[in-house]
Amino acid sequence: MPFIIDPWFYILAIPAVLITGISKGGFAGGAGNLLVPLMALSVPAPIAAGIALPLLCAMDVSGLKAWWGRWDKREMRVLVPGALVGILVGGLAFTLFSDRAIKAMVGLTTLAFLARTLWLRRHREPPAPVPHDPVKAVICAAASGFTSTIAHAGSPPLAIYMYPRQLNRQVMAATSVVFFGIVNYVKLIPYFLLGNLSATNLATSLVLLPLAPVGVYLGIWLQKRVPDALFYQLLYGLLLVTGLKLSWDGIFA
Repeated sequence: MPFIIDPWFYILAIPAVLITGISKGGFAGGAGNLLVPLMALSVPAPIAAGIALPLLCAMDVSGLKAWWGRWDKREMRVLVPGALVGILVGGLAFTLFSDRAIKAMVGLTTLAFLARTLWLRRHREPPAPVPHDPVKAVICAAASGFTSTIAHAGSPPLAIYMYPRQLNRQVMAATSVVFFGIVNYVKLIPYFLLGNLSATNLATSLVLLPLAPVGVYLGIWLQKRVPDALFYQLLYGLLLVTGLKLSWDGIFA
């Protein structure tokens, strides 16, 4: 068959695509990390990553249109170059790392970030916004570009820098959506060269494609209606779930 026909794959893939679309719409940014892990429960991780990238790029069209021009320009000037470096390194190293090693690294990074956040909240209520730091921004963006290339799991490294900044909620959403839009389209180059965009993978992506705009616009709707405090609680909660899932798969699976 030209596309995957296993029903178990679609039972996992359909909610994964919808959840990721919600994330791409600017709501619950950490949810995007669930796409590959969920699909990888039924197909090998490289195949899951290859199916996911065209869907992410399609979602980015709606997300970029909704948030274009509303990002933080100072942050983007340092985040994008850092991400390009990370994508280059990720493309070169893609075949050198096992799926388990990448999942463990991303999951543990996520949990470390959440532990730091809880510590700050316990010892300093509320945590003060962290100022713009070009060096930290480039490092985190490079890590985000790298993990995004390996497993479409770029949110945790970027979150380590962006969430403590405590930007205006819509500026935060716009910056994240546009950042990952650029990252995903650049990733098409190494994915094509690595053979991850096979005919079967592209055909399967096409089957799932109609779900992409549904999730994106649902995310935009939710982002405009959920209170700030709940918004960030949901972000941290989704990152916790993602971090635990990736860590478990990487260390124990």
